[in-house]
Amino acid sequence: MGNEQDIPGGAASEQTAAAAVPKAGEPAAEQQIAELKDRLLRSLAEIENVRRRADKEREDTAKYAVSNFAREIVSVADNLRLTLQSAPKSAEADGALKVLLEGVEMTQRGLHTTLEKFGIKVVDPIGQKFDANLHQALFEVPDTGKDAGIIVQVVQQGYQIGDRLLRPAMVGVAKGGTATPPPTA
Repeated sequence: MGNEQDIPGGAASEQTAAAAVPKAGEPAAEQQIAELKDRLLRSLAEIENVRRRADKEREDTAKYAVSNFAREIVSVADNLRLTLQSAPKSAEADGALKVLLEGVEMTQRGLHTTLEKFGIKVVDPIGQKFDANLHQALFEVPDTGKDAGIIVQVVQQGYQIGDRLLRPAMVGVAKGGTATPPPTA
């Protein structure tokens, strides 16, 4: 009637399947088992690595999700700082202006407290050695009495979110040498 090879599950396919699987105890069977076991272990390890990477990415996303917003909001902190720095010294005498400046100071502290809640902190580099990863040097200051490369002035504060730099601090760096002594009479 028909050819046995044409019938799925027929005698020919059973013989082929039986021939393809070596009997236990044969060297080929043990080698195949070892290969399959190795492939299984590698697959399990890869799945674990993918899971760990996904967990890390999820943590980083949650931790650094506010980065874009934070870059924009730190300019508000800069404006508050500049407002306080530019206030005239006579403001202490004027009651209304004094109250206004106290309000600005309270707003600035509140903003910094809120930023810290989200892991955003100010980079305060005064007196530290210049680090190109955290600071941006704008100029050198001669005759400071400090070693070369020490930050002596901050033009704009820097910020970090977690362990990442949000914005570098813009700084003035000591050129080195000693301060010039005042002229003698």
